[in-house]
Amino acid sequence: MNVLLIGSGGREHALALALRASPLLGELHAAPGNPGIAQVARLAALDAADHAAVIAFCKAHDIGLVVVGPEAPLVAGLTDDLAAAGVPVFGPSKIAAQLEGSKGYTKDLCRDCAIPTADYERFRDASAAKAYARGRGAPIVVKADGLAAGKGVVVAQTLAEAEAAIDMMFGGAFGAAGAEVVVEDVLEGEEASFFALCDGERAIPFASAQDHKRVGEGDTGPNTGGMGAYSPAPVMSEEIVARVMREIVEPAIAGMKARGAPYRGVLFVGLMIGAQGPKLIEFNARFGDPETQVMLPRLDVDLLPLLLASAKGDLRGAQVRLKPQAALTVVYAAKGYPDAPEKGGVIGNLAAAAAQPGVVVTHAGTKREGEALVAHGGRVLNVTALGEDVADAQAKAYAALGLIEFPGGFYRRDIGWRAIARK
Repeated sequence: MNVLLIGSGGREHALALALRASPLLGELHAAPGNPGIAQVARLAALDAADHAAVIAFCKAHDIGLVVVGPEAPLVAGLTDDLAAAGVPVFGPSKIAAQLEGSKGYTKDLCRDCAIPTADYERFRDASAAKAYARGRGAPIVVKADGLAAGKGVVVAQTLAEAEAAIDMMFGGAFGAAGAEVVVEDVLEGEEASFFALCDGERAIPFASAQDHKRVGEGDTGPNTGGMGAYSPAPVMSEEIVARVMREIVEPAIAGMKARGAPYRGVLFVGLMIGAQGPKLIEFNARFGDPETQVMLPRLDVDLLPLLLASAKGDLRGAQVRLKPQAALTVVYAAKGYPDAPEKGGVIGNLAAAAAQPGVVVTHAGTKREGEALVAHGGRVLNVTALGEDVADAQAKAYAALGLIEFPGGFYRRDIGWRAIARK
């Protein structure tokens, strides 16, 4: 079977490696891909926003499955147009992708389906949002309704911060994504990410992870797309997983079906595990980044049939089996990230790092300039290691990181601290 993978980041490189290992795979194409993906797939100069061009490519190359990595093409309805053209595609429809594309949509679904989450209200007016925040008190969370590259959430410790965030969002900092805001209470507890594969009717657990959103060590500084992650998340016990499926995932899948928007694809469940059990922070409509980089090395079954079963709407009999080992990934970012990452820094000695036992290096924001590999984004590389536990995986990952030559980059040196401290 020929597969087309849409995307160009570390998540897509990890997906490409897992798909490449499938005995069912014929040719693997990626659009636009990156230099790392180019080592295992044929790159295509396709614009995912040009749906007609993507469909034509699929017809010309006998594509049996399209795997959409990032959220923007999903929210833009690429899956709908591919499905209408008879091309199987892994990922939710445009309306189902509103679970990520609109935080207000998700909060309303939670209210309708009794899914545990923070109390909230939706606003299109700054003065009304500020009045609500004052009534609830700080700390309080302010979220841009639409897609904001993982940066549209402010956990305000004071009312002044909340009001500034409201003004910033309504002031156009996130464009149309901030035309509406959600103001909600702060949830207390431990964060975790959980993933389930869905076929529109049912869902099966996939894996859990915990990431590190803050740019600085000790979880300080601004939020990012993620500076590192590990899997499994220790807080996700069998009991908690069962509750998440029963109280959050299954009601969401049933609720989306009842709304005429059956959800197919992977459902990324952002959780806060507190004294009252799991509560939903947010849904995302795709695999996480960098969570995918630590989940897929633990997968002990072929990924391709799972994605195809989800795309075709029949996960009956499908099973996810995971290796007992832990995996940990560290993001090597360009200096200046997340505000103004420096591009063009030369990267060297990747082969030595990737040759370390149990280590995988995935490209996130790189490009070729002649013979040189250079930084071309904020998050540049992911160094992932598989180990007997998080501490073992951490040691292997940092040993490999020390071999890479990238003077224009930086990385956190405490990824995995929470899991190790727990142990």
